[in-house]
Amino acid sequence: MTSTLWRNWADTHRMTPARVVTPNSTAEVAAAVRAAAETGSRARMAGSGHSFTDIAATDGTLLLPTALASVREVDLAGRSATVEAGMRLCDVNDALAAHGAALTNMGDIAVQTVAGATQTGTHGTGRASAGLAAQVRRLELVLADGSVRTCSAEEEPDLFHAARAGLGAFGVVTALTMTVEPAFLLHAREAPMQLGEVLDRLEELRTGNEHFEFFWFPHTELTLTKRNNRVPGPARPLPRFRAWLDDEFLSNSVFEVVNRAARRLPRLVPAINQVSARALTAREYVDASYRVFASPRRVRFVEMEYAIPVEHLTDVLHEMRAVFASGRHRVSFPVEVRFAPADDVWLSPAYGRESAYVAVHVYQGCPHEAYFADLEAVFTAVSGRPHWGKMHTRDLAYLETVHPRLHDALEVRERVDPQRRFANAYLDRVLGR
Repeated sequence: MTSTLWRNWADTHRMTPARVVTPNSTAEVAAAVRAAAETGSRARMAGSGHSFTDIAATDGTLLLPTALASVREVDLAGRSATVEAGMRLCDVNDALAAHGAALTNMGDIAVQTVAGATQTGTHGTGRASAGLAAQVRRLELVLADGSVRTCSAEEEPDLFHAARAGLGAFGVVTALTMTVEPAFLLHAREAPMQLGEVLDRLEELRTGNEHFEFFWFPHTELTLTKRNNRVPGPARPLPRFRAWLDDEFLSNSVFEVVNRAARRLPRLVPAINQVSARALTAREYVDASYRVFASPRRVRFVEMEYAIPVEHLTDVLHEMRAVFASGRHRVSFPVEVRFAPADDVWLSPAYGRESAYVAVHVYQGCPHEAYFADLEAVFTAVSGRPHWGKMHTRDLAYLETVHPRLHDALEVRERVDPQRRFANAYLDRVLGR
């Protein structure tokens, strides 16, 4: 038996709220927020728990959106789809596909709720297609007084720009209208490459492909590169056995065993990484976009990710190489590097600047504090902006130096939630009280 009612996916945070509500409609969300206000308590909505921070935590009313998971409308001619906040991205993908539609871009995990993913700034990689929050056209929100508001670039634009990646600080998102487009195929090319070659060809690789990313295995000079580009077809998905071998057996089952061994015997990590980097060989296939973008991720880990100005990426990776060479850390998880164009979402880590996202991970149960601290110093030295849903130690004093529209967003917050109904310890740190 335990008194903990909720924990996140990585088990980095737990909470025991005073009240748990599973609303069936926007009206029931509004009623729960008004009830919290009447008792002077706070309220938060938690999604699938894939944030590594305590962004969803509350000591008041916890809203669980599992029943808010319907598609309200798909308008392929108007290139939009309205879905409820608790719908998981994988279910959004299936629903859109049934209408011949797709999201323009998405991240590599699809089990998050659509509201949780947009509110924390979740993203994929793209030369011209930005993160999920930049694909939001309209929001339906329950404000701190229990009123229901819709906002867009034309209707209450300041609230819209602040709340698209709003950390849940401006209201409870109950529905989102996303930009969609006709379903499309991606030609996926995955190939090992030496880190030096990736850095030498970086401009070509990231600008010559619609979607480029790479995974660098620490303590080695080995990477796995991924290039995804649109093609007219026909579809040529991976053979079922190859897909199982690579994505289930090697990337999940074997990788779990490898990381358990590395946790017990950290001195073996460099040798293990050499083997891991060579286990995933080159492959090509053509499939529906959402099947290419997202992959199953069942090995539990803890993650930190920063968006840095893309022009600093090479220097940052050289600094990271020096950190690994120092011998202070033994890291069995690859470093993930993705790219995003500048966007206009006020609190997006890619706001106003072309960005490289650099993500570092450790296997669940392994110490991460010193490793993350060393690399956070590297990222913040180039004005890096942390992913809101991933581990970091930044506070308002730092964030206001790297987010040029942060104070504009805080003015909106003061207007729509002056009593801080939606506050928690995390928001107190990053947005102030």
